[in-house]
Amino acid sequence: MTPATGRANKWVIAVTVLTGTFMAVLDSSIVNVALPDMRGTLGATVDEITWVVTAFILANVIIMPVVALLSARFGRKNFYLVSVAAFTGASMLCGTAKSLDVMIVYRIIQGLAGGTLITASQAILLETFPREQQGLAMGLYGMGVVLAPAFGPTLGGWLTDHYSWPWIFYINVPVGAISLLMFNRYIEDPPYLVRDKGRIDWLGLALMTVGLGALQLMLEKGGEKNWFESSFIVTLAAVAGAGLLLFTWRELVAERPAVNLRLLKNIPFTSATLIGGVLGMGLYGTLFVLPLFLQGPLGYTAFKSGLALIPRSLAMTVVMPLGGWFYNRLGPRFLVGLGLAVSAYSFWELSHLTTTIGFWDIFVPQLWQGVGFSLIFVALSTAALSSISKPDMTAASGLYNVVRRVFGSVGVAAAATELTTGTSRYHDVLAQNITIFDFHTREFLRRAGAAMARSGSDAITSAKQALALLNAKVNLQATTLAYNHVFQLVMILFAASVPLVFFLSRRGNADGAEIAADVEIVAD
Repeated sequence: MTPATGRANKWVIAVTVLTGTFMAVLDSSIVNVALPDMRGTLGATVDEITWVVTAFILANVIIMPVVALLSARFGRKNFYLVSVAAFTGASMLCGTAKSLDVMIVYRIIQGLAGGTLITASQAILLETFPREQQGLAMGLYGMGVVLAPAFGPTLGGWLTDHYSWPWIFYINVPVGAISLLMFNRYIEDPPYLVRDKGRIDWLGLALMTVGLGALQLMLEKGGEKNWFESSFIVTLAAVAGAGLLLFTWRELVAERPAVNLRLLKNIPFTSATLIGGVLGMGLYGTLFVLPLFLQGPLGYTAFKSGLALIPRSLAMTVVMPLGGWFYNRLGPRFLVGLGLAVSAYSFWELSHLTTTIGFWDIFVPQLWQGVGFSLIFVALSTAALSSISKPDMTAASGLYNVVRRVFGSVGVAAAATELTTGTSRYHDVLAQNITIFDFHTREFLRRAGAAMARSGSDAITSAKQALALLNAKVNLQATTLAYNHVFQLVMILFAASVPLVFFLSRRGNADGAEIAADVEIVAD
């Protein structure tokens, strides 16, 4: 028997909750490669179609911190079942959507329900597995949370190419139905999860929704609007800052806060949460950047670029389940530190990209990246929540996951901005060395102009076309350098996070309540 149920063993429970988790996380990335096809059906512009992604992520971020509150209010099992049903139904409706407005509404429902599945699943796994196997539990959870975004583009590209884009949503329907039946059959609320019918901190919820919503929207739309040159982005930044500051103040003074920010007094939990944010930046940032490089300078198709990302996923598939074994023997500090170092090395390797790189130049760094991410994720998730008492587990899981998700959006936004500004910067630097007095420049223009003339262009047109070709080649090199610079910045970020490791708990399998008590003494 397990703490979470009297009817099912831990492995059945693990399969049950991970089914919902994988489905929910997959939908954060599977739609990306289908957006061009969706534009035609929904009659949307390039800017408008991005709301299909933004709406889902925005709803995800808003719901995660309040899953504990809603679980206590309605019962976690009841709330989870409603969320699975809502996610499944919204998935079906997304596939039938004929307008962008309707699609956005369905994606918001999907995002709210999916955020619940991600957060509650982690708490249930940690409650179910004994403390000496919690590293194993987080390894299983990590396979759902980290592998799903990696496989999403590949699966989405295949479904879109061979069937049509609605099938990226329809595949959720049978999975959701199975998850609903299994959860109803095998999962029960634990006795220490007390149902709370008291007053709800509506002001705190409103401030959190406004603050997090404005922040996420700013991060999603900043690059598109040219950041702070846009009054819209400036307004969002001001609203986000004011909303989150007032939310923090409200939750710290409220007698019954909507989100228990007092958990951040727990130093190991806070340190692990910050490192988790760094992991989110690296994971989501590189999932955004690397496919762009493969499909841009290297000219890969969407499906081929998805296949090129498989090595990282394969490494995670192998290392994640072993994470619990390593965790119990090496402890969280060594394991997270090693993972940060390995990840930093992988990004250093990726910071030497060229337009002529081969298969192994992409394959090997991604293998190291998968190993590093796996070591970090398993040890970090276990260390973060092992210091939390079981009644607070769902609340802590919500905080931990929302920080990783928001930092992931920061990583994507920062990477996109650096690619744009970096390309322009490197183009200017390279162009300074290209003059008509340079022999190689004159020779290139002569040969290119001659080739254009042979194709039928007159002398003036041939000269213009040769200059345009030269500029395109310079821009290609500048773009490649910008990609390299992004990977260098991520490498520095991971290396700079190593000192946070020393604030993690030393013990790998200690009792959560015992550590929590120790931490409260240190924090006070």
